[in-house]
Amino acid sequence: MEVDQILEDREVTHGDFEMKAMWIQEIMENLVGLYSYQKMEADKKEAIHMILVKLSRILYGNHDHKDHWDDIAGYAQLVSERLKNK
Repeated sequence: MEVDQILEDREVTHGDFEMKAMWIQEIMENLVGLYSYQKMEADKKEAIHMILVKLSRILYGNHDHKDHWDDIAGYAQLVSERLKNK
């Protein structure tokens, strides 16, 4: 599959890349200034970032695409498992 076709297909399920990027970065700019965010370990910060990415796909793309929802649960589970073993 050619890159152009992949990007076309992904836009249907994932939404417009530029719009999502602006939305994610606006939220991230607000998060990084929060005291609690600054004290978080890298895995929690990245889980939050990836959950925002998945939320953007739901909001700007296909909200019925099951993988988006499963991915959000997966990132939260990764942090939860690490905290359980801490």
